[in-house]
Amino acid sequence: MNITYDQAARALSAAIAKAKELNIPVSVAVVDAGGHPVAFGRWNSVYGVADFAVKKAKTAAMFGVDSDVMGNIIAGAGLNGYGMINANGGLLTIAGGVTIKDKNGNVIGAIASSGGTPEQDKEIAMAGAHGGD
Repeated sequence: MNITYDQAARALSAAIAKAKELNIPVSVAVVDAGGHPVAFGRWNSVYGVADFAVKKAKTAAMFGVDSDVMGNIIAGAGLNGYGMINANGGLLTIAGGVTIKDKNGNVIGAIASSGGTPEQDKEIAMAGAHGGD
């Protein structure tokens, strides 16, 4: 099962609301379980972070773990880390990409924020992941 557009739109709105509350300009991307874009929004962010948000979300969805967790996995991969980072059109393994799960715990997509610190990005994405239910 994949995230629906309506779920993605709710997640996006919840994340942007959190970014506004924190006054952090961000780009936010929501992808389906295969890492394909479903919804995207920018709130006062610079253009360069848009790609970061998409790649963080894609990383979380495709591997079923938050982007920072995947970063820890890749960090321990030694020489294979380079290949892992560049797989699937490029991954971004810093905090800010969060899986979205259905009520049964299955990954149906992911959301990511970029524009703040990694911790802020994760907080914003978590708000979106929980607001899309």
